[in-house]
Amino acid sequence: MGMMTEFKEFAMRGNVIDLAVGVVIGAAFGKIVTALVDKVIMPPLGLLIGGVDFAKLGIVLKEATVDGAGKEVPAVVLAYGEFINAIVQFVIVAFAIFLVVKAINRLHQKPAEAPAATPEDIVLLREIRDALRK
Repeated sequence: MGMMTEFKEFAMRGNVIDLAVGVVIGAAFGKIVTALVDKVIMPPLGLLIGGVDFAKLGIVLKEATVDGAGKEVPAVVLAYGEFINAIVQFVIVAFAIFLVVKAINRLHQKPAEAPAATPEDIVLLREIRDALRK
């Protein structure tokens, strides 16, 4: 079997296609969450804290300089504000995935089966036993 044939069989399996669809939807969902955090959640939160823009928070470790050739060397910045934004995005995505998995698990739960009826011969034997005890 040739490599192309094997690859075609692999790529056409249902799980691979499902995974591809999941990755595309996940990427789109990531963009939505990024926009939600950066444009909707963080601005009011920053306003409540005192007009802080989390995306621009950082500690300058080394100021921008100009080297001998006149070329600007950018500043070295520890951008912890972007890290805070990333943490908020992660929490939102993790919670959304939790809700999806919880819903899927509910759908996959099998309803509790009623106990099987006692066979008729066992019922008759019990009646005979009870009658003999009297």
